[in-house]
Amino acid sequence: MAELSVTIVAQHFYVLPDQLWVHRLPADAPVPPLPDRPWSSVTRARDGLTVVCAERLAGASGASGPYRGLYGTGAHSLDLPGMLASVLVPLAGAGIGVFAASTFDADLVLVPAGEYERARTALEAAGHTLSSD
Repeated sequence: MAELSVTIVAQHFYVLPDQLWVHRLPADAPVPPLPDRPWSSVTRARDGLTVVCAERLAGASGASGPYRGLYGTGAHSLDLPGMLASVLVPLAGAGIGVFAASTFDADLVLVPAGEYERARTALEAAGHTLSSD
């Protein structure tokens, strides 16, 4: 197997104030009412509806969390290779699993709340910066 080489693109991440949960609902489920908070993501696929939000949802067949959310800020282009890999590689190297969702403007990377400090250390060692403001 060929080894993957990734050039780390240093990025700044805003640490979201709320802890987040990832939920699985049936593929044909309606989108549930979401908490009145600024961070949520809804993705429908053949195998299910995935909802990321700041509360546990009733009726979800699976829920995982809590997570700390890291939202990329600054320059981000859909055609710039390696943006997400630049974050995932240091976290994988530290043995930290993630859940990622993307918007048109940035990536949202969720790390288990109990692993946040280790994730921060790994990302800062790779040249990324994090702030809560």
